[in-house]
Amino acid sequence: MFSFFSFSGQVMENYRWPSKLSKLSLRARQTNLYRVILIAILCAAFYYIGVWQHSGRGLSRSSLSNHDLTSVPCTFPHQPAPVLNFAARHSAPDPPSTATAERVTQISPCGVEFSEYTPCEFVNRSLSFPRERLIYRERHCPEKHEMLRCRIPAPFGYSVPFRWPESRDVAWFANVPHTELTVEKKNQNWVRYDKDRFLFPGGGTMFPRGADAYIDEIGRLINLKDGSIRTAIDTGCGVASFGAYLMSRNIVTMSFAPRDTHEAQVQFALERGVPAIIGVLASIRLPFPARAFDIAHCSRCLIPWGQYNGTYLIEVDRVLRPGGYWILSGPPINWQRHWKGWERTKDDLNSEQSQIERVARSLCWKKLVQREDLAVWQKPTNHIHCKRNRVVLRRPPFCHRTLPDQAWYTKLETCLTPLPEVTGSDIKEVAGGKLARWPERLNAVPPRIKSGSLEGINEDDFVSNTETWQRRVTYYKRFDQQLAETGRYRNFLDMNAHLGGFASALVDDPVWVMNVVPMEASVNTLGVIYERGLIGTYQNWCEAMSTYPRTYDFIHADSVFSLYKDRCDMEDILLEMDRILRPKGGVIIRDDIDVLTKVKKITDAMQWEGRIGDHENGPLEREKILFLVKEYWTAPAPDQSSDP
Repeated sequence: MFSFFSFSGQVMENYRWPSKLSKLSLRARQTNLYRVILIAILCAAFYYIGVWQHSGRGLSRSSLSNHDLTSVPCTFPHQPAPVLNFAARHSAPDPPSTATAERVTQISPCGVEFSEYTPCEFVNRSLSFPRERLIYRERHCPEKHEMLRCRIPAPFGYSVPFRWPESRDVAWFANVPHTELTVEKKNQNWVRYDKDRFLFPGGGTMFPRGADAYIDEIGRLINLKDGSIRTAIDTGCGVASFGAYLMSRNIVTMSFAPRDTHEAQVQFALERGVPAIIGVLASIRLPFPARAFDIAHCSRCLIPWGQYNGTYLIEVDRVLRPGGYWILSGPPINWQRHWKGWERTKDDLNSEQSQIERVARSLCWKKLVQREDLAVWQKPTNHIHCKRNRVVLRRPPFCHRTLPDQAWYTKLETCLTPLPEVTGSDIKEVAGGKLARWPERLNAVPPRIKSGSLEGINEDDFVSNTETWQRRVTYYKRFDQQLAETGRYRNFLDMNAHLGGFASALVDDPVWVMNVVPMEASVNTLGVIYERGLIGTYQNWCEAMSTYPRTYDFIHADSVFSLYKDRCDMEDILLEMDRILRPKGGVIIRDDIDVLTKVKKITDAMQWEGRIGDHENGPLEREKILFLVKEYWTAPAPDQSSDP
């Protein structure tokens, strides 16, 4: 039974239990308090001992070293004390001062007499070659021991050219300081000299009313507006007004002329922002592939078309596209009217025209029209009928052994380059494949790729390449603000163009691109570039290019130095780039990082500013991109001799 007494006893016991707990807690608190007090006393004691010791009255490190340690011997008895040598075991001489290092690494400038130096058309060298058929005006490059290894100076007073389209009509005198043409051609409206600049009225020997009116006359004979004509070649171009005014009609012209008594005519063309190279029809093929141009033009170019078994017209036939046009104005066309002014006899001029007509017929060309001072012939679209009439004409025979696209120091021949075979018997079927009209032509798959004639390149490769270069050029413009600036650059060079993707990505900018296919490239793709409606040339970058100094505003080099590794010196290629690049011109070089590191050492010595950037796919790619700008410098003033 649970009684009252047991309950009350339990209550009393519970009442006493808290009292015991409180006593134990009190003892623990007292113990902790003692510990805290003891620790505080010890800390204070050590603090005062430290203060006393550092005051100088205690045993300090200094007193120990001054008194006790001096009496301790550091050597064993009867042994001499060792002599310790603390001099550096390995040493090198002090590096040179910054100024000295810069003098050692810089590549020195050439003399002012080389400001217009063209190594492969150097007058002093060319005079040692035969004058027959103008062979001495062809490319004759220096031997390795003759090559200049200095930087070509711009003439004193050189200025950045006017921007396109203003540059078509005006150029600075200081950039091309030659007035010979202004005197020699003053009645033909080629060029005029006005104070500090040249003016280009657009005239020519056979178009005194201007190139625009002249082209309009041609447009009344053949269609220049429907996009079927995109690429043109102008032989003996003068100052290239014909090509300059075709640009407004979306026709891009490769103009060429020799470096001859008409001093600087090609240089004027380039200064105007018009495509041009130094070249001559003599004994070797023009540096272009077969079937490259939609029209070929000669306006009083003084080429003996009917002589040498028609060799020069045969070469024009090689580079003309099937169905392309040859346009001739000047002697002997319309000789009945002009023979007195040309200071030639009627019989002489009549004989010359008869020769041209005979050669044209032997090539199976059709004379479309002759109206006043213009005559137009058309090449056949295929060689079905031409092969049949060889039985009658016999000459020239068809070529059988040479490659049609081979055109680097390749000798001219007197045989007719055969067009690709066609499947049927239709004389209107275009040999090699019909081209799309411009601008669709740019991105349409070229016939050479469709037919499978380029080893290792198919339609998918072409499409992928075009897309890749669209991305790459967009990436370039994010890094290079001057490249992104519309109108900043005009004349472009792509040193290893492949399929022309770089140029195709710039087609909407006011620029033109010289697409180079190196002779060392694994596949000859220059024919594809022309089928896209672009222009270009062949080149071996171990040699100089056939152009004047300061030709290009911008140079692009994709894997060029890897391609030429162990073929020629990297420095020689870079010095050639420096020669043909304008002051303040831009450069982009893509290559392996190890290659770019070596390149940059040389460009630093050429006083180019540059930086290496990552590949567009990110930093893990070994291929990198070197962005460069050539500094502005010129030859000293005539009364000065200091280096830049």
